[in-house]
Amino acid sequence: MATDAPPPSKEQHTLPSTEEFTAVQESAEFGELRHSYRSFAFPLTVGFIAWYLLYVLLSNYAGDFMGTKLFGNINVAFVFGIAQFVTTFLIAWWYSRHAAAKLDPKAEAIKSRMEGDA
Repeated sequence: MATDAPPPSKEQHTLPSTEEFTAVQESAEFGELRHSYRSFAFPLTVGFIAWYLLYVLLSNYAGDFMGTKLFGNINVAFVFGIAQFVTTFLIAWWYSRHAAAKLDPKAEAIKSRMEGDA
């Protein structure tokens, strides 16, 4: 079975101390990383939950609207239901791009500094 991961290092690495972890957590660089994550994830989460609740509420209280046929046997409820799946995958794709571009480089820099460029 082939993998792309390098073999484990035989070097002994020392773990950072509690004080070092605390110092990194209080650093501006870590604050930027946390802000980048939160400013992306929280609004998207709130938006998706609102979108999902709209779907549920319309399904419960607007049956005539949700039952409106758009073409053939496809109605508004079916389109909204499929859109739930589509938006889930789009958000996951968008987040992975955001993480690769903005979060991962910052996290990797913090990690390599904490590990002493091991």
